[in-house]
Amino acid sequence: MTYSETPQPPQPPTIPEEWEHHDLYEQVLEALQVLPSYFKTSTFIEGIQATDIFTLNSALGATIESQVVASLNLMRPVWDPDESYQLYSFVRQSQTFPDVLFRKTGSTASSDILFGIELKGWYLLAKEGEPSLRYKVTAAACADADLVCVVPWALSNVLAGSPQIISPYVVSAKYAAEYRNYHWQHIRTSTADKSIRVAEDVAPYPTKSDHISDRPASDGGGNFGRFARTGVMDDYLSFARTTALCGIPAQNWLQFFSIFTDQKDPTEIKVEIDALRARYGTQGPVNSPISVILDQLELLIENN
Repeated sequence: MTYSETPQPPQPPTIPEEWEHHDLYEQVLEALQVLPSYFKTSTFIEGIQATDIFTLNSALGATIESQVVASLNLMRPVWDPDESYQLYSFVRQSQTFPDVLFRKTGSTASSDILFGIELKGWYLLAKEGEPSLRYKVTAAACADADLVCVVPWALSNVLAGSPQIISPYVVSAKYAAEYRNYHWQHIRTSTADKSIRVAEDVAPYPTKSDHISDRPASDGGGNFGRFARTGVMDDYLSFARTTALCGIPAQNWLQFFSIFTDQKDPTEIKVEIDALRARYGTQGPVNSPISVILDQLELLIENN
C-alpha cells in the first residue's frame, strides 16, 4: 500500500452463533430497541425556565442512565424468556469502562462478565443538537460483544413532566473505537499530525487505574472522541431529531429555545411563538400540551 492509499474502513465484529450466550445477546439487542415501552422513572420536573432548558442534560443525565439500567433489569422476561440467566443482572459501575456490566450478581470475577454496555444519555434539546459523548476507549479494551448505547430523552411536556426516552442508538463498542480512529486519520480534513498513540497492555473489563484511552498527537479543538461527529450516526441523528415532542419535532423545539439563550429581542421571540402556534397549535384542542407550552412561553416573555 502506498502512502496515498486509504485503508478499508473497519467492520463490526461478528458474534459467532456457536457462542453459548448468542441467543441472550440477540435478545438484549431487541430489548434495547423496545426499552422506551418499559422505561420507568420516578423523576418529575417542573418550574424549569425556557432559558435553563439546555442545562437539563448535566442535571439529569446520570439519573436517566441509572433508570435505564433499572428498567433493563425489569425487562428480564424480554431478554431471558427461558429464565436461563436468573443469576445474572445489569450492574452499573462508575469511573471505568464500560458503564454497565451484565454479570453474575454479587461476583467480582471478570470471568463472570458476559458483556458490557457503555451507556450514555442524550438530552434531545441539548444546545449542541447532537450527543456530547466523548468516546476515547481503545479497541483492545472492548470485548467483541460489548456495546455503546446512546439513549435520547426529553421531558414529557417539554418544559415539565417525567423523562421519556426513544429507541436508542446501539453499536459495537470495538467497532466504535476502531471507526473513531479511522475517521480521525483517514476521513476528516486536517493539516495537523493525524497520528494516534494507541493504549497498550489493555484487555477487556479494565480497572479504574488502567490507562485505556487512545490519544491523538494533535487535537487543538478537543474533538477526538466526539463519536457523533464521525458521520457513522448521521442517519440515526436525523431520525432522533424528528421525534415529536408534544406534536412538534425536537429539532424545531431546539431552534426555538436557542432564541431565548441567544438573548434575541422579545419581539423576535413573539414572532417565533406565533409561527409555532400557527403551524402546530391548530392541530389539537385549545388546552393541548402545545397550546399550554406556548402560552407559558408568552407569559415568560411578558414577565421578563
